[in-house]
Amino acid sequence: MNGNTVLHYLSKTVFFLFFLLIFYSCSTETPKTSPPAVKKNYFDEYGIDTSKFSVSAGEVKKNETLADILLQFDIPYAKIDEIAKLSKPVFDVRKIKSGNTYRAYFAEDSVKNLKYFIYDKDKINYVTYDLDDSVTVSEGKKKVTIKIDKASGIINSSLYETLHDEGLSPLLAVELADVFAWQIDFYIVQRGDKFKVIYEKKYIGDRFIGTGEILAAEFEHMGNKFLAFRFEQNGKTEYFDAEGKSLQKQFLKAPLKYRRISSRFSRRRFHPILRIYRPHLGIDYAAAIGTPVQAVGDGIVVEARYKGQAGRFVKIRHNSVYTSGYLHLSRYGKGIKRGAKVKQGQVVGYVGSSGLSTGPHLDFRFWKNGRLVNYMTQKFPSSQSVKKENMSAFLKVRDEYIKKLNEIGYSPPKEITVGTQ
Repeated sequence: MNGNTVLHYLSKTVFFLFFLLIFYSCSTETPKTSPPAVKKNYFDEYGIDTSKFSVSAGEVKKNETLADILLQFDIPYAKIDEIAKLSKPVFDVRKIKSGNTYRAYFAEDSVKNLKYFIYDKDKINYVTYDLDDSVTVSEGKKKVTIKIDKASGIINSSLYETLHDEGLSPLLAVELADVFAWQIDFYIVQRGDKFKVIYEKKYIGDRFIGTGEILAAEFEHMGNKFLAFRFEQNGKTEYFDAEGKSLQKQFLKAPLKYRRISSRFSRRRFHPILRIYRPHLGIDYAAAIGTPVQAVGDGIVVEARYKGQAGRFVKIRHNSVYTSGYLHLSRYGKGIKRGAKVKQGQVVGYVGSSGLSTGPHLDFRFWKNGRLVNYMTQKFPSSQSVKKENMSAFLKVRDEYIKKLNEIGYSPPKEITVGTQ
């Protein structure tokens, strides 16, 4: 091998080694480093990412004001005054109620400044005070989840106690009484009466906050079966019976809720004070002083005055046929005076013992064509029934709920469907 050959060979070897070095350096990846840990976002029921804040929850104490609360968080008086003024168009801070809850959100830094303050107006509605830089005030609603549940029971003493004994919300008693207010007198609900109901339950997250609407119900009272179906027509939701007739009559079943009847309509009753037999052409409802008394129907007040033995007395003319009277009141409802227009369910007074009375009660009177009659035996016409053009849709809803009601036995209820509002 001569010198030229050796030189050529060496140059090729060097080039090859250089190529390998370049190739190796280009193809070798730089070891990756793990990214820093990131705190996960967690948005609470108010829509705030709590991963960025430390949170303090509290409850408004008796006689406590917004200023009292914010001073605990080192908010100066000048800023509290600014917050109150900016809040006024949205929420009057003077209306903060004891027992209501609030939350305070603090920045996770060395200063720990208060960034957000949220006051719960009720279980769903709240007011947010954004204190970062300039103060802003806004209202919000928590996301409510609706779960459809069913309940049933056989009454032993009262509807309220039966629901309580079954571990159900006693609020259902109020809702059922409202639905069937024109068909059933809940003052005389008897042992052995039965009910089935399909209704809404409201949740925020996993927390139960109350009952919603009753969707369908069946009530057996004194051997008679009553049905109710919630149905919307022309933008208005009402309850109808199986034939599509409205359950709402012209008048309420009674002028006050959940109280005992102490004396019924009678042509001959022994008077406890006068000690003689005389007619009692009304119905006495025993109730505590101050119990609200409701107008049984729309009308005009024709009398509101102290009237001898009747005491404080309100008389309402509902139309050319019917008039109602409310005796022995302790005081009158707001705006109740001669000539005032009233709506069904409006408070016209409060139970008392004025006039000739043995104790607190409401003596309720009812006139038909100027003659006192027994209110409990009257049959009043329904309001508007399901319209012809809506009947097909109503019957579909009715049949679906009848099937579900028939599937309900008198055993502990179970959840059947879930939806979101």
